[in-house]
Amino acid sequence: MKIDELDVRIVELFSEDAGIGVLAASRELGVARPTVQSRLDKLKAAGVIQGVVPMLNPAKFGYPVMAIVSIEISQGVGHVPVGTALREIPEIVEMYTVSGDHDVMVRVVARSNDDLQRVIDSISRTGAVNRTRSIVVLQTHFQNRLLPLFAHVGGAGETPAE
Repeated sequence: MKIDELDVRIVELFSEDAGIGVLAASRELGVARPTVQSRLDKLKAAGVIQGVVPMLNPAKFGYPVMAIVSIEISQGVGHVPVGTALREIPEIVEMYTVSGDHDVMVRVVARSNDDLQRVIDSISRTGAVNRTRSIVVLQTHFQNRLLPLFAHVGGAGETPAE
């Protein structure tokens, strides 16, 4: 899919203010309302925009501790049943199967360091985990930083690899 500068401007605008609405966005961008709507529809249909959801800050609702936990799973179990078991732990907010020394990486939030220990113990009790290693996040400098990459592709007129 070819992404141009207008696509980038639309996505940036809706990223800054998801509730802006198509009409207000068209006025802000100086283009017709149907143009904005058709561009959004095109980006959604292509899977570039996967959804519009609020970005939650777990620290603001009682989960100020964050950790990255690497998990070594029992051989022969596979990542699908592990993922099913880990999905039941609400403090696990992201999960990735990875290559290297570990099989799975998860991002975990907790109410305190003691609560983090409880979450890690819950991970270990899934029955498929041999070992965990955790790294406590001290400060988040940025996350989900995709707009600069999207703008680079749109500004350069490149097509991302498929």
